[in-house]
Amino acid sequence: MVGSKNKKLQLILLYTIAIIFLIIMVYPYLYMVLNSLAPWDQVDRKIIPTGITLKSYIWLLRGGEDVTPRPWLRAFANSIIVTVSSTFLMMVTALLVAYALSKIVFKGSRTINNIIMFQMFYPSIILLIPTFLLVRKLGLYDTYWGMIIPKSVSLWAIFMYTNFFKAIPNELIEAAKIDGANEIKILFKIVLPMSKSITTVIFLFLFMERWVELLWDMLVVHDQNLLTLNVMLAQMFGPYGAYPGPMYAASVILTMPILILFIIFSKNFKEGIQFVLK
Repeated sequence: MVGSKNKKLQLILLYTIAIIFLIIMVYPYLYMVLNSLAPWDQVDRKIIPTGITLKSYIWLLRGGEDVTPRPWLRAFANSIIVTVSSTFLMMVTALLVAYALSKIVFKGSRTINNIIMFQMFYPSIILLIPTFLLVRKLGLYDTYWGMIIPKSVSLWAIFMYTNFFKAIPNELIEAAKIDGANEIKILFKIVLPMSKSITTVIFLFLFMERWVELLWDMLVVHDQNLLTLNVMLAQMFGPYGAYPGPMYAASVILTMPILILFIIFSKNFKEGIQFVLK
């Protein structure tokens, strides 16, 4: 009896600690959402507003008497175009390179793998200026391609896929080759369907990383019609400094796609994380 009581007390203590940490982690986001829906006279003044209004979102799109409206919907569409394109290219290049390194025997594969590992320890800021000058030289400045192409390869994704593909039995690959399947068909018809969990993890992290990219998008694009949502949000602090409600609304719009994707792919994400932590 004493042992069972101790176990119950331990469980209660663990759940209490878990709930406290959950509240600490979730509260900033809830605070942001609540303040984006709060009447303007209650923004940052009450923990829970007494009323709900869409004024901040409407004002964000239409502007005010002393603030010119900015193309927020266009910026959101730009973020979608750039993020989806970059993520797709990163996924495809990672799949092809990782499959070649893990399942195709060729001279220099180990050297290439070591170079990828070495490059992963490089701070990306080191290559910022050379990449920018190259983009200018190629005429990609102030274009979608200037934002997409330099972010079309992820060494981290290649590393993750390579480790996962190595765990797939080579006998399965050889059997497919005997049946007449080529390397591309094996990759997309056999290997990729077996990699749903790790693909979900890689996709979500790549999408999230590209969605919130700020420095590169701010550096390579100045055209107001090409600005991404996060760049436009970063530019709010000047003219919108006196309007915290719309700033909270813009932050909610920025984070909402990531939250929706995590909810949709939560099951596969959990399975993929379990593999990563093994």
